[in-house]
Amino acid sequence: MPAARPAADWRFMLASVWHVIAFGFGSGLARRAPGTWGSLFGWLSFVVIDRALPVFADGVWFAWTLAGGFALGVVACGITGKRLGVSDHGAMVWDEILAVWLVLALLPARFWWQAAGVALFRLFDIWKPGPIRALDRRIKGGTLVNGFGVMVDDLLAAGFALVVLALLRRFLG
Repeated sequence: MPAARPAADWRFMLASVWHVIAFGFGSGLARRAPGTWGSLFGWLSFVVIDRALPVFADGVWFAWTLAGGFALGVVACGITGKRLGVSDHGAMVWDEILAVWLVLALLPARFWWQAAGVALFRLFDIWKPGPIRALDRRIKGGTLVNGFGVMVDDLLAAGFALVVLALLRRFLG
């Protein structure tokens, strides 16, 4: 008989710093729509960090933050997914957080643009249009490969959202 999978709960999350990161500091533990809660946490944390650390707004520092956050997410989501026995468990929302940061960093700092960015990101993340779905299916394998797959499909969804928003901005002003 196979061993029972651990539950994605507070006890599991607090057992490892990797789980805390992958679960978005607990935002992924919401019973309904954990990806949306992770995205909202990403929005809130972006605004707080952006205001608290002016250097965060600098493009170079932000690029390094995203690159480091991506690498951290590959490891955290890879380890957490392996321990859960599910490579892309719904409670793992670090990928949503980082993707929302990317979207928000490239939008005007106005509420409605940010709300539209988060909403479009969620739409593309859930829907997974052709290229995202194809990549998502292809990336399977070991712990780090799975962690990479968890992270990269959300960055692609962020890219889709940014393209739509750029077109809206171009035509709406």
